[in-house]
Amino acid sequence: MTAFPAWYFDESKMAGVDFEDEARVAVYDRNQTASTPEKERALVNRLGIASEHTVIDLGTGTGNFAIQASLTGASVYAVDISQAMLAYAQSKAQKAGATTIAFHQAGFLTYEHQDRLADFVVTKNALHILPDFWKMSAFLKMAAMLKPKGVLYLRDVIFSFPPADYKASINEWIQQVAKPEGEGWTARDFEMHVREEHSTFAWIIEGMLTRSGFEIVEANYNTPTYTEYLCIKAA
Repeated sequence: MTAFPAWYFDESKMAGVDFEDEARVAVYDRNQTASTPEKERALVNRLGIASEHTVIDLGTGTGNFAIQASLTGASVYAVDISQAMLAYAQSKAQKAGATTIAFHQAGFLTYEHQDRLADFVVTKNALHILPDFWKMSAFLKMAAMLKPKGVLYLRDVIFSFPPADYKASINEWIQQVAKPEGEGWTARDFEMHVREEHSTFAWIIEGMLTRSGFEIVEANYNTPTYTEYLCIKAA
């Protein structure tokens, strides 16, 4: 196992919610309305993932995307820093008959891919746990895991509103998406995300992507607070 220097970022001390609490993991899974089997199957089809492919899912969470990718016959590496998340995802995979997933407890900065280079690296709603310096390190590691012309798909809370509008934009976002207690993510959850986690601006992410060797093929600013990128690794 690689030894990391004392100054290396410790992903096990996650900002925000404690995802080693099994009850919280179940709540997280329930609240992931953007990550249903149907939506993840549509993403798998959109990316063109098939049985001959190798896929790395970084920050797999409760495994919805990894399961749908595995059901195509692809070889899937599902990576998450939380053992409770992985246990939950493994249980779901077993029930779904997804048998081509290898689960790894690791983070963006500590996962060491030991198999053949991947055709796809996918990460959704997880990269924001890293401060920007470490996001760049993560992108460099992702590029190293991919074949030339391999695909990186990224979706996260990424801000495309004008920086000067941050107060109004954040308040409007929370008002629009927050749910009552017990029905989804609450205003308190979103407030904690902005205060304690590390979502950043699209122009910063785009600079990191290009500097780490990716060509941005699609940049979809779905709302001023959510962005997705489809990128190709340079040959």
